[in-house]
Amino acid sequence: MNATRIGIDLAKNSFQLHGVGSNGKVALRKKLTRTKLLPFIANLPACEIGMEACGSAHYWAREFAKFGHSVKLIAPQFVKPYVKSNKNDSADAEAICEAMSRPNMRFVPIKTQEQQASLSMHRVREGLVQERTAVANRIRGLLFEFGLVIPAGIRHLRFGLQDVIEANEHALPNTFRLLVQRLLDHFAYLDQQLKELEQDIHREYRASEACRRLGAIPGIGPITATALVATIGDARSFQSGRQLAAWLGLVPRQHSTGGKPTLLGISKRGDGYLRRNLIHGARAVMRFATDKDEPVPWLVHLLQRRHKNVVITALANKNVRVAWALLTHECDYQIGYRGSAA
Repeated sequence: MNATRIGIDLAKNSFQLHGVGSNGKVALRKKLTRTKLLPFIANLPACEIGMEACGSAHYWAREFAKFGHSVKLIAPQFVKPYVKSNKNDSADAEAICEAMSRPNMRFVPIKTQEQQASLSMHRVREGLVQERTAVANRIRGLLFEFGLVIPAGIRHLRFGLQDVIEANEHALPNTFRLLVQRLLDHFAYLDQQLKELEQDIHREYRASEACRRLGAIPGIGPITATALVATIGDARSFQSGRQLAAWLGLVPRQHSTGGKPTLLGISKRGDGYLRRNLIHGARAVMRFATDKDEPVPWLVHLLQRRHKNVVITALANKNVRVAWALLTHECDYQIGYRGSAA
């Protein structure tokens, strides 16, 4: 009996397969190594293949699709409820196969190589920012042990630290000054790498029409626009802008029972890096929203009724919904646009 639906539990070198036939009965249970997986899938009749959206999942999805299979990726949290008894590779593969058969299951869009490359730049940039911050804090901590306090901010390390060290040259041991200089050289190297990487992101932003459309939205710049386009892929895979906002965790979390709705803080689901950039962009807009000659009316009115952080989150939510509309309808951003009545 041929399997019509196969669940694959991915790993580095060991892959567990679980397949069922058209009648729902088990038709395949197999464990394959990495070198044998692709040849085995290539010789199968066209069927549905499901995997968890984890490391290397998008690569395998693209490879399996080349052989005519319909590939579906499922978020791991949606697979977990279908795991029976103890957790092992065979039970995981069976749970994936069962989860993908549910009619209301949500699937993760498969990313292209270009999307993954773009997101890789953002991940590397985020890592470099964290490394630079760690080096800066290390320098501050070491100098503080010798009674030297450096003001907060990266710019003070870039431009003012050398003057501080030279002014206290005789009070610091030579070995310590060489150590701080080594850390400063590493800090400067990370700073340069960040600048070059951000230049690459800006080049990608200028080359993409979709990114330039999103960049016109107040609160969305080149970094957020490129990350948003690469993460979303095809915006039409979302039914509405609110669904996209919920996918990014910018809608209230519910804890309702007994017919009484209870809304809590935002759910914080989805990509934390993208959500953080959207929040920071909205916060930057809020800094000048009330100081303009023509302030944004709905923001001003909302500020009178809600906390500032609530308004910032609402603005980030609105920006996501506007971004979905621009990507879906392939139109440009218009200030003060009002949709036609239904």
